Amino acid sequence: MNAFARIAAPVAALVAAGLTATACAPSTSDNDAKKDDKSGTLRVWLFQEVNNAPKQKVVDQAIADFRSKNKDADVEVTYIPVDTRAQKIKAAFNDPKSAPDLIEYGNTDTAGYVRDGGLADVTKEFAGWPQSKDTDPTAKESVTVGGKTYGSPFFVGVRALYYRTDVFKDLGLKPPTTQQELINTAKKIRSERSDLYGLAVGGAYTYGAMPFIWSNGGELATEEGGSYRSAIDSPQAKAGIKTYTSLFGDDNCPARKCAEMGGNDTVQTFASGKSAMAIGGDFNYQAIKESDVKDKFAVVPLPGKKAGEIAPAFAGGNNIGLLKSSSHRTLGLSLMESLTSKKTQNALFDAMGFLPTYTDVRKEVAQRQPTVEPFVKTLEVAKFVPASPGWAAIDAGLVLPTMFQQVASGRKDVDGAAGEARKKMDDAFAEAS
Repeated sequence: MNAFARIAAPVAALVAAGLTATACAPSTSDNDAKKDDKSGTLRVWLFQEVNNAPKQKVVDQAIADFRSKNKDADVEVTYIPVDTRAQKIKAAFNDPKSAPDLIEYGNTDTAGYVRDGGLADVTKEFAGWPQSKDTDPTAKESVTVGGKTYGSPFFVGVRALYYRTDVFKDLGLKPPTTQQELINTAKKIRSERSDLYGLAVGGAYTYGAMPFIWSNGGELATEEGGSYRSAIDSPQAKAGIKTYTSLFGDDNCPARKCAEMGGNDTVQTFASGKSAMAIGGDFNYQAIKESDVKDKFAVVPLPGKKAGEIAPAFAGGNNIGLLKSSSHRTLGLSLMESLTSKKTQNALFDAMGFLPTYTDVRKEVAQRQPTVEPFVKTLEVAKFVPASPGWAAIDAGLVLPTMFQQVASGRKDVDGAAGEARKKMDDAFAEAS
């Protein structure tokens, strides 16, 4: 699988093409199901992968397991393009007659889809599934809005620190164990090897910057009574912003080149041999393994502020949700359980490399494939974005990238850039409430 084509999709939270449309979608009027048929055909929309055959094979087995228990049910799966999913799902919410029963969706879309009245509340059923008790808390948070559950986690993805083993050996370096060591190591590499960036960073790489905010004790926002307020200008958050933006400069990653880079760019910079380190996802591993730096890299968790700490990373991924308009609630829930079961997620890892949302299954796959261990460890401290429809507008509006770029380019100091970002975030949260 060419993981580069998926960087901006599930694990970068599927924010690129459609979140603006999702955030602005009108609420549906009355799309509640009027019946619960125990037979018939269930329609399912899943995301089309770059290489879809392995995924389809896993899904087909999950459907076969479902049908063995539901003889009177058929399943029709449609694989939809990621880039146009927002428009299709928005239309489905507003036209129940043509809508599917189940959809795959990016986990940062949950709050917006709930606001738009599209997803069914499955709190009781999810809690009653025996396997759900092993779902990791962050994955469970990604299907939770206002204390209610609106789907089942399908897979997760997280980022860690990729580094060039040959460069580290030549310069007598060891993987950094604190963020200060990370900065020092990056700058030492740049001073010794002017042909390399020490650590590739991007002003538009929101999910690469978040660990620095979180590891310094900062938060993106705080929640009280179901309402969110930005916390991006707290002292702790600003300390993280300062740490991350200190990596932009001629002594590591020149701002004139790196301020505009996003996650795809930084990973590509590493894979093409132009950087000694990069923050990349588990979903990037195979592509890097097939790149110019194959057999010359390793991965460790991104270090936190103190030695022994892992910087919390954003837990991206996808979920499976039942639409409120489905006339097959009971069957739909049974199929949702099959599609997101431990068996299916285990098989999906083997087929696609997508990390399971169950903590026990993740330990199993880490034993089978030790290269995922840094990502599994990172998921133990991973965090999620605010469960507000306003987050879609914040992300689509590039509020945080603008803040990082303003600081990296010297146009604003940390206080000014963070203060401006806070106001924009609060406006988005208020408009969405």
